[in-house]
Amino acid sequence: MKCKFCNTTVEKPTFDIGNTAISNDLIPKDRLNSLEKTYPLIFYVCPLCLLAQTEQYKEGYEIFGDDYVYFSSYSSHWLRHAKQYVEDITIRLNLDKSSFVMEVASNDGYLLKNFVEKNIKCLGVEPTRSTAQEAIKKDIPTIIDFFNLELADRLEKEGNQADLIIANNVLAHVPDINDFVASLKKVLKKDGTITIEFPHLLSLIEKNEFDTIYHEHFFYFSVLALIKIFSKYNLSIYDLDELETHGGSIRVYVAHTDSNTDKNSDKENLNRILNKELSYGLDSLGYYEKLQHNAFDIKLNSLQYLIKNKLDGKRIIAFGAAAKGNTFLNYCGVKSDIVEAVVDETPYKIGKYLPQSKIPILPFSSIKDLKPNVIVILPWNHKDEILNKLEFTKEWGCEIVVFIPEFEKLQ
Repeated sequence: MKCKFCNTTVEKPTFDIGNTAISNDLIPKDRLNSLEKTYPLIFYVCPLCLLAQTEQYKEGYEIFGDDYVYFSSYSSHWLRHAKQYVEDITIRLNLDKSSFVMEVASNDGYLLKNFVEKNIKCLGVEPTRSTAQEAIKKDIPTIIDFFNLELADRLEKEGNQADLIIANNVLAHVPDINDFVASLKKVLKKDGTITIEFPHLLSLIEKNEFDTIYHEHFFYFSVLALIKIFSKYNLSIYDLDELETHGGSIRVYVAHTDSNTDKNSDKENLNRILNKELSYGLDSLGYYEKLQHNAFDIKLNSLQYLIKNKLDGKRIIAFGAAAKGNTFLNYCGVKSDIVEAVVDETPYKIGKYLPQSKIPILPFSSIKDLKPNVIVILPWNHKDEILNKLEFTKEWGCEIVVFIPEFEKLQ
């Protein structure tokens, strides 16, 4: 395989998860017995630039189509996170009615609506029609298209360069990392800022978050690798924040290398995280080998727990038809004969089936009818929020668990 950033040959895979279906390709009932495509899911780390990545078998436009099912507004936790970010960044960058903000992968407008309320001019770029139309209904200016150099050229010619560009949890989804970063640079004002949030590769390895590896995620970032990527386009990270989202994330603040924004920063936080990554060994390929071993241990322990409860005649369901849950279920080989249903609160998912495992997705209200003995929370990064919603299951002594980062009984 060739590295998608520096074109170096990457010979040895770090973690082979096997052939799996596309995690967000939920199956409608009328296609339940149709042939389902699966693709190799293999995790690599480039020996030269240290960019972690998966082999790409489907193009981005195939994965992020018109019927994409992830809507950010259905997570109250994510809405609070977005609102707080807007409050903080508005003060930090002195944004006002004369400013222009652009968000790449703006989804259903969950974040930009906060700028609209402040009367700050903004624009969303979102390739999935299903989510973009929801934003447009909220009067959030949105372009339904992929963000690339062709679109960036058009925006630049129209005078749409931004004081702030936001790219939250999208960098991993970009098939052509070079085109994307070059596009960001083109539409950034001279002293503007790009903020990018992404799950930290260090957390993925240290907390055994292997379920965040799936075909929709082409890349997995360390700060070490990002510095090399931005440097190629004369962009610099001038600050960063450590976040708790997605099991441990980083928010980087990026500017043109020759800008006043970059020159006036002390980069204390950046250097601290860089030193942390080096102390763990992220600059050595050997460091990443433990991912496969730890994931296999989780697989064995999870299956042992599920099978024991099933043998005891217990009813097991899951909560959250999340992409990460599908990686976990399919890696472990769990089907609907063990986990008989997954409940979800997203209307677009109800009535469909999880890819490969073919576990039916039922509405949240069905929990009271099913009265399960065990509920497995698949989106473990939202476990506290979900546990509050499941408080009523104490009535019949339901056990609630997560398997990642480690097995834990929550109730």
